[in-house]
Amino acid sequence: MVLFDNHNHSEFSFDGKRTSVEKSVLEAAAKGLGGIAFTDHCDYFVPEMKAAYENLVPETFDIAGQQAEIDRVQDMVSSVKILKGIEIGMHEDCHEQIRKTLTDNSFDQVIASVHYLDGIDPFYGGYYEDKDWKEAYGHYLETIFKEMTWLKDFDIMGHFDYVVRYAPYPQCCLRYRDFSDILDEMFRYLIQEGKALEINTKSYQNYHGREVSIDMDVLARYREMGGEAISLGSDSHDPERVGHNFMNSVSMLKSLGFRWTSHYESRRLVQLPI
Repeated sequence: MVLFDNHNHSEFSFDGKRTSVEKSVLEAAAKGLGGIAFTDHCDYFVPEMKAAYENLVPETFDIAGQQAEIDRVQDMVSSVKILKGIEIGMHEDCHEQIRKTLTDNSFDQVIASVHYLDGIDPFYGGYYEDKDWKEAYGHYLETIFKEMTWLKDFDIMGHFDYVVRYAPYPQCCLRYRDFSDILDEMFRYLIQEGKALEINTKSYQNYHGREVSIDMDVLARYREMGGEAISLGSDSHDPERVGHNFMNSVSMLKSLGFRWTSHYESRRLVQLPI
């Protein structure tokens, strides 16, 4: 069985300074992975609070520099295929910049994610104020759906339940039964357009005493609707997390009837048997 880790950050992401392309590739090789994708952050909107706290300008990265470094490391390490990617932060105020970046550059795969909404980064907690759990989670899903159907030019829908990671509520799982209508719309679009749903293993751990988990009914429904493209991503920002918890994810996928994991090379779907 060959596994690819399709969501990793390197020194070319603002928050990837604990690792590098080379370190993460060597870790992928040590863990027996067949491939690793570097999908560094590109967000053209950054909330004022985060910009001040992190001393950030809008989060762009040196695409040419990243791709040259990938080429250098690929020449060193032949046992792991290294993919050139981007995690584009979808935001309604930045459509023109997002479109230009994806038009002017070539990638193996594009992850479309929402990190900021309502002018706030959920990581810092303000997003959840004056919202109950259902409103907070539902609004996040609706924002993803609106932005991804505008964008169209992407391969993988990133961390659909990111909003649960940092939430203050006892509800530690985004359950299908609570959001079936919007999830069905999202899945229908992904399936029709040949795009992949991501299992982001970074999400499923203990955050401030809350054990965040994935709802298997979400994956079961995606499969029931005809979804087969599943992407595994560790969302690593340090080398030790490359490939984190992948075997548990594979076991879960097999139990639900999935036959493949998916990644993209030169924006074309590749499926590997599990």
